[in-house]
Amino acid sequence: MSRAIVELSHPVSDGMLTYPGLPAPRVGSGAAPDRSPLIDMAFDIARVDMVGHTGTYIDAPRLFHTEGADIAELPLERLFNVPIVLIRAPGLRAVGPDVLGDPALLWGKAVLVHTGWSAKWGSAAYRDPWHPFLVGEVADALVAANVALVGIDSLDVDDTSLPTRPCHHTLLGAGIPIIEQMTNLAALPGAGARLVALPAPMRGMGSFPLRVVAWTEHES
Repeated sequence: MSRAIVELSHPVSDGMLTYPGLPAPRVGSGAAPDRSPLIDMAFDIARVDMVGHTGTYIDAPRLFHTEGADIAELPLERLFNVPIVLIRAPGLRAVGPDVLGDPALLWGKAVLVHTGWSAKWGSAAYRDPWHPFLVGEVADALVAANVALVGIDSLDVDDTSLPTRPCHHTLLGAGIPIIEQMTNLAALPGAGARLVALPAPMRGMGSFPLRVVAWTEHES
């Protein structure tokens, strides 16, 4: 048995483009490289200053519902070794419920929506408000299907050209985490892959960057 591992998260770097209207991350040295009086070697202690919506990040219920779970309280069964169903929707701006297929096949799955928007990553065009998004009826259908989490390779699951965020309210209100700004979804099969999406267990935060990977098992 062989295993193929796919990186689904963008790396975070100093000054990179991030969510519109939010500051870029600052990544640098928290202390000058030097020799410690306690350790006989030189080392560099890094420092990071960034908002939760940086790079590929996960939203917890607390983001929109103050009494909801924060990042540290997200159930691990929704984040670790979760079977994936990939929804292919390249070329669509408004992704509707018709692309979801049989709801019975989504039960307990990580539903990831591939739009192809990640090809624009690093450019001003990536943050364009005309990015692909899920219509509110999709969130209703995903809650009814009892999915484990929802991810997208676009800027946001909601239409950011409008002031409302129906998918965030519906999914997070049902305790379903959302992963936004993913990448490499085209490399995944429609089914059969599994996901690990683990942020640092941050208390009091509704969103935080994470490393998310998928893997598939193949007969050698």
